Amino acid sequence: MAIDPVVPAVQPNIQSQTTENVLALFALPFNDLLHKAHEVYRRHWDVNTVQLSTLLSIKTGNCVEDCKYCAQSRHYSTSIEITPLMETEDVRAAARQAKAAGASRLCMGAAWRALQNRNLEKIMSIIRNVKEEGLEACATLGSLTAAQATSLKNSGLDYYNHNIDTSEEYYSKIISTRPFSERLRSLQNAHAAGLKVCSGGIIGIGESRTDRAAMLASLARLQPPPESVPLNMFVPIPGTPLADVERVKPLELVRTVAVTRLLMPGAQVRLSAGRTDLSDEAQALCFFAGANSLFYGDRLLTTDNPVEKKDWVLFAELGLRPGPIEKRTTSYEERRGDAT
Repeated sequence: MAIDPVVPAVQPNIQSQTTENVLALFALPFNDLLHKAHEVYRRHWDVNTVQLSTLLSIKTGNCVEDCKYCAQSRHYSTSIEITPLMETEDVRAAARQAKAAGASRLCMGAAWRALQNRNLEKIMSIIRNVKEEGLEACATLGSLTAAQATSLKNSGLDYYNHNIDTSEEYYSKIISTRPFSERLRSLQNAHAAGLKVCSGGIIGIGESRTDRAAMLASLARLQPPPESVPLNMFVPIPGTPLADVERVKPLELVRTVAVTRLLMPGAQVRLSAGRTDLSDEAQALCFFAGANSLFYGDRLLTTDNPVEKKDWVLFAELGLRPGPIEKRTTSYEERRGDAT
């Protein structure tokens, strides 16, 4: 597809991707940006199908890290209830419930800085149980060694989530207990083991648009880029250092979704935390811009999420079909006449 001279050329998934050319995409007139993103989206995916994931906290609170946005850090006084690692059968029951509600993937999060080998066998048993229930399995367990990644893959894990959160430049203002490079190394370990990678970030933790562009450029430069990119609208938590941060407008999330779709056309782009603050109209724009996945269910790790019934009403209004999604195997030009 030829690109208008006034629109910056997008060269996704290459090492030369720069913050500057990503910023140029952010700066496009809103209608131009959404038009370009939707055309790329339509070329690669069925634009009327959305993948549903349910997020389950399998170990909550008392985390040694000092992420300034997080209710689960032991460094801050929040109302979070601290719970140990869930029992395998309890996770299996949650997986069964998630599948019955329409989810195709269970994403399991543990508030650890890093996966410890003493917990590895139990985590592997949990993953096997989730897979036996017929769901895709995703886990976010902190930093990951190459050997651990291989063990998780062998147990049936499909996706490993490890968000980079923000730009490398802004990262040190948010987290001091783990370097940015360690996050990238864990992602490399996951991919090398054959796991699909889920990695994105947070919008609205005091970062600039330049930081958002740099974050997306870092993800697009990964070889290969993430198969799933969750985008979180920050939800301030009382007791954390960012409790009073200025909120980002929803249209900035829409722009971020569109730019993500242009940079990583083959990725699932997920609406994650913060959807309770989005109108139906804002979510509809996100779906048009290229979001094709969301966290489903009335609770995320520590924040509220739209109730399931409200999501089904929105899907019906927009003509969206929840279900597994697959990338197109033929070109847009071959398919564009299918509906005629």
